[in-house]
Amino acid sequence: MNNNTSLKIVVAETSVIIRSGLTAVLKRIPNLNAHPIEVSSMESLRNFLHIHPTDIVIINPTFGGWFDLPAFKSEHGKNNTKYIAVVCSVIDNNVLKEYDENFAICDDIEVISSKINRLLHTEEEEEKDNEQETLSQREKEIITCVVKGMTNKAIADKLFLSIHTVITHRRNIARKLQIHSPAGLTIYAIVNKLVELSDIKGTL
Repeated sequence: MNNNTSLKIVVAETSVIIRSGLTAVLKRIPNLNAHPIEVSSMESLRNFLHIHPTDIVIINPTFGGWFDLPAFKSEHGKNNTKYIAVVCSVIDNNVLKEYDENFAICDDIEVISSKINRLLHTEEEEEKDNEQETLSQREKEIITCVVKGMTNKAIADKLFLSIHTVITHRRNIARKLQIHSPAGLTIYAIVNKLVELSDIKGTL
């Protein structure tokens, strides 16, 4: 997560003291660039998330009497919002496992900062991993052809594509994998078992 990125964080808590305290702590975390929004009721939370894309919701598991996180996620559809439980009383650990992260009301700013940053860092790593995993079957076929030393025209003929389409696929592959050379693609293909070493010996 870029440190300059503005983070929209909702603090959902009925207690004004806890709510305003968390907001003050979030604003003091270095390089977080947080913009906390305080909500004090379930209706306010639902209305806000319905209208505004939100990065993080920090919420008391007893919010609204009892906050049913799985049901709430189901209600709001699939999105990238992370949910952090703020623990103010004794809570079953199985409940906390449903959240992306949690911290206690007595944790200091360093602990809270560390947990939020780790959560954001994990999200960034997952995005990179997912980007690499989105290679289509056709793109994998083209990688295989490239590492076997085939030209764009030969690949187009073999896969019944236009040369323009092959070039577009190769550009997309380079963007997704951040690999811009046949040698780099060869290593990627071997590591990810797209080709056998024996398939490319003649081209090395």
